[in-house]
Amino acid sequence: MVIDYLLNGVQVAATDLTEIVGGLDKTNLLVSVSLVVILTVVSKLRNILDGPGIATAIILGSIVGIMGHWTWLLILLGFLAAGSAATKWRWEEKSEKGFAESEDGHREWSNVVANGGVPGVIAIFAFFNESWDILLPVYGAAIAVAAADTFASEFGCVDPRVRMITTMKRCEPGLNGGWSPNGQIAAFVGAILIALLTWFLGWILQGGTTDGAFTFIAVVTIVGWIGCQIDSVLGATLENRGLIGKGQVNALSIACGSLIAWQWFANIGWPA
Repeated sequence: MVIDYLLNGVQVAATDLTEIVGGLDKTNLLVSVSLVVILTVVSKLRNILDGPGIATAIILGSIVGIMGHWTWLLILLGFLAAGSAATKWRWEEKSEKGFAESEDGHREWSNVVANGGVPGVIAIFAFFNESWDILLPVYGAAIAVAAADTFASEFGCVDPRVRMITTMKRCEPGLNGGWSPNGQIAAFVGAILIALLTWFLGWILQGGTTDGAFTFIAVVTIVGWIGCQIDSVLGATLENRGLIGKGQVNALSIACGSLIAWQWFANIGWPA
């Protein structure tokens, strides 16, 4: 009943979309399982995730691909690849300064859950309501927030021009809530990369049209960037005080971004 109520506000706006069939469709199952296998092999060979991280990614990837859609899983894999590249960029320098994610640049299961948990929940909602087309922009916005935050952290931590987002006073690079010019540019780039990938894979590849493309890409990008700012504020106000951890900050900011995207598209109309 709750989901029906939430979807009610956008059903009319979505009626012109070409239907995206996910879930237990035979083609979707086959492609999704194949992508999860590829994810497992590449993560191991490229040292993107550690053992528990790979196991968690298999579970989450299966949820996103099978209950969502295989194109959704590709979007998540795109984020994983881009995030891994950002993490390993100037890794030696970041490691020396204490900014590196791990000793060799891989990410752990907690990173997978923090960044992929909310998208997984969106996929579950889509499955039980058969609303893959309606929830595509919301899903894309969730991944865009994760990408914006990852890019901002990985590229911004080596920028010495850091200020605390809540006071705009200078602070040490790498501090939770730190705001830097390079980090902001990186956040925008990360968000727009996911917005473009979401639009192409989830829209055009499934038979959609280019109508509404600018709105789709712009909103997902803006929400991704806003979500990154929410992450910084939560880091400055709650994480620095030890009230919540990094993973919780990531998950909360992604959830906020998803809700913002939902309200935005519900009010201005779904891309069509």
